[in-house]
Amino acid sequence: MNSTVIIHTENRDQENALKAFAKALHIKFEVAKGNPYDPEFVDKILKGDQDIAEGKGVKMTVKEFKALCKLS
Repeated sequence: MNSTVIIHTENRDQENALKAFAKALHIKFEVAKGNPYDPEFVDKILKGDQDIAEGKGVKMTVKEFKALCKLS
């Protein structure tokens, strides 16, 4: 069985403890640095969430949405 487990550490001590644990059990691991998402993409999503919270969103029915998609 092969699986991937993603653990989000909050500090260096937690990261070091998990590394030591994995090494002791001969578990392969890698540490990803930074955010895997493009910062520009994240900003767009956050801006959209903010717009919706401020009532700037557009409401439409599924039928209206499908009709809009057919125009493309």
